[in-house]
Amino acid sequence: MPTITFALKDLRNLVGKNITLEQLRDLVEYGKGELSNYDKETGEASVEFGDTNLPYLWSTAGIARLIRGILGLHMGIPKFSIKKSDYKVIVEPSVKQIRPYLAAFVAKGKAIDEYLLKQMIDLQEKFCENYGRRRQKVSIGIYSYKRITFPVHYKATDPESIKFTPLEFKKEMTQQEILEEHPKGIEYAWILEGFKKYPILHDHKNEVLSFPPIINSNWSGKIEPGDKDLFIEVTGTDEDSTNLAANIFAQALYDRGFEIHQTEIQYPDKKIKCPYNFGDTIKITQQQARELTGLNLTEPQIKNLLQKIQYDYEAKGTDIIVKIPFYRKDIMHPYDVIEDIAIAYSYQKIKPEPMKSYTTGETLEINNFVDLAREIIIGLGYQEIMSPILSNKETLYQNMDLEDFGTVEIKEFMSERYSVVRTWLLPILMEVLSKNKHADYPQKIFEEGLLTTRKGDNIKDIHRIALITSHTNANYTEARQALDFLMRTLGIKYEVKETEHPSFLSGRVGRVYVKNKAIAYLGEISPKVLRNWDLTMPAAGFELNLTELFEIIK
Repeated sequence: MPTITFALKDLRNLVGKNITLEQLRDLVEYGKGELSNYDKETGEASVEFGDTNLPYLWSTAGIARLIRGILGLHMGIPKFSIKKSDYKVIVEPSVKQIRPYLAAFVAKGKAIDEYLLKQMIDLQEKFCENYGRRRQKVSIGIYSYKRITFPVHYKATDPESIKFTPLEFKKEMTQQEILEEHPKGIEYAWILEGFKKYPILHDHKNEVLSFPPIINSNWSGKIEPGDKDLFIEVTGTDEDSTNLAANIFAQALYDRGFEIHQTEIQYPDKKIKCPYNFGDTIKITQQQARELTGLNLTEPQIKNLLQKIQYDYEAKGTDIIVKIPFYRKDIMHPYDVIEDIAIAYSYQKIKPEPMKSYTTGETLEINNFVDLAREIIIGLGYQEIMSPILSNKETLYQNMDLEDFGTVEIKEFMSERYSVVRTWLLPILMEVLSKNKHADYPQKIFEEGLLTTRKGDNIKDIHRIALITSHTNANYTEARQALDFLMRTLGIKYEVKETEHPSFLSGRVGRVYVKNKAIAYLGEISPKVLRNWDLTMPAAGFELNLTELFEIIK
């Protein structure tokens, strides 16, 4: 959770009002923040934010902007003016498969002191480490404008072809040497693992600005107190996130009195202007706001609350068109806006109501069926595991030698390891085996749980149970015996037909049917899949669709 530390005096100047510590404690709650510390000697306060989807608040300027809105000092989308210019950054095709997106702008007109420099670096680091997923998704570079000759070029080069002096070093190094010797190179080399060429940013005179996302040059990439003009660039693997980072930085610097100058990004197939105006809007209705919040809000009240939380408002009949600030990309659904309405109203003002009805709870029928299946498998001597419902495509498909058969992906995931919703359970069991090679054999494990599959726009949640046995003599027969015991105990007749499946050994895999409905795969894990998981012991198992089975016998 990001923690922002700042001088209270600086915050008061940005807000334009002498707010007290007690007021600050209440006001930051509107941004899901908490005042965690105040140092009387230094006059510095620290605010901890629990929501990592609101990176525009991760600076003193962002917090001040929120407070100005809540206090009614500035209503609606904050002021932001862009100076037209002829600055250009040329993105070459060579970076397309490595790190394809770039955003940039120039900020001028205000001398930087030590405090402001620290504030910029704090925002840069917190954005890159949290929202930018440790620079993999987004990284930000800050440069001294006076040392750059435009246009700037962004391309990929051979790791040994270019030398420059990285930040805080005194000797020139190649990109490969930086990854092997520089502290930042060692820390972030994993981002470029597997690529034969690396990104480089240089100006029109071939002066290197940086090696994204690793390190700036010690020439143009070193900001010193007294510098007035800056060049800010962002590179990344996601276009919206890259533009968002530049927008957040631009608004923060504008709030501090900098002039923001537009920069044109020339891609091989298009041109865009930065800072980039997403122009996002979303439609809500007064009825939606009333139903979801439980508040009998009038249209003028809704308008006032939206403007306090810094949206712009346009009424079209019964619809309300909400215009979203260009430094926000966290609004996915009308309910996100309505949540902000409730926040602006203040949860403290919403009166609790007593319960008006009472019901007796009971277990769903399918849960009883699922629990029975679990107990039967436990009776066979299998140990139950419990894993997260989130996984990743490498685990689910690549290591199982299988094509993606319909996955719900997390758009703004915090970790590649937990970037999709799991679609089947056997890969999870294989991963457990791969991490327990040191344990005694035989290893017999199972899991029951929910998973999610997608076909087009149709998304289904399914209960499944899977087991796997691994030891010297693990084979199809052992897995079939476990399935047979489970089905006979449940009183279900089934049949097995020969089939093929990439994760199982050909000729040792079957498809299980109940009343002509396919409900399971059964077989020996293929040698290739075992090698993918670095396993030397044979393994066999099955995965059974409990949701389908329950519907069939119901």
